[in-house]
Amino acid sequence: MDLKLKIWRQQGPGTKGKFVEYPVKNISADASFLEMMDILNEELVAKGEEPVAFDHDCREGICGMCSLYINGNPHGPDSAITTCQLHMRKFKDGETVVIEPWRAKPFPVIKDLMVDRSAFDDIIQAGGYVSINTGGVPDANDIPIKKENADLAMDAASCIGCGACVAACKNASAMLFVSAKVSQFALLPQGKIEAKRRVESMVAVMDDIGFGNCTNTYACEAVCPKEISVTNIARMNREFFVAKVS
Repeated sequence: MDLKLKIWRQQGPGTKGKFVEYPVKNISADASFLEMMDILNEELVAKGEEPVAFDHDCREGICGMCSLYINGNPHGPDSAITTCQLHMRKFKDGETVVIEPWRAKPFPVIKDLMVDRSAFDDIIQAGGYVSINTGGVPDANDIPIKKENADLAMDAASCIGCGACVAACKNASAMLFVSAKVSQFALLPQGKIEAKRRVESMVAVMDDIGFGNCTNTYACEAVCPKEISVTNIARMNREFFVAKVS
């Protein structure tokens, strides 16, 4: 298939960016979106032009690095996948494909389609871990945990921190990400001891960085590649309220 790519090009966070159009031809419908971007970059390098900078790592839907805003959708037109799992069969021959970086103040552009998501690292460092000394690793069945809680904790822990929730939110809210990281511990006994400190610290850092507030449009849940539920936001709010009043 032949496509026209309209790609955001920007040299750095302090420079002005613009859309640049690139034609690509004879792209296989079975190619992944990132493979298509590789083909484009090979053509640009061959012509002596600067390749398009974009983030990627595992290309298996695990790391969340490949975050792109494609035709107005985080990770593209498919659902419950990352950009690296998107295939060109989702596009039509002759289509114009608009490719942008995440648009959020806490995610400044590094170059072209790459953004700095270290704000998420700062939130995790504020409390997204268990630091108490629990001794040796216990046997799997030593600590009784309700299966429902274990399942919910595992679902929350599947968040890969890609930032699609922030990109889709009109307020650039990070509530879904933070609530997933709070929930994965709040649901398990190992995380209860530090629960109050954790939620207060993580929410404080989230607010200080400049992420917006949640207004319950559910856009974050709709675009999450791991289908993280907004019920985690309600759980985080409860955890935060308890921490403040007790």
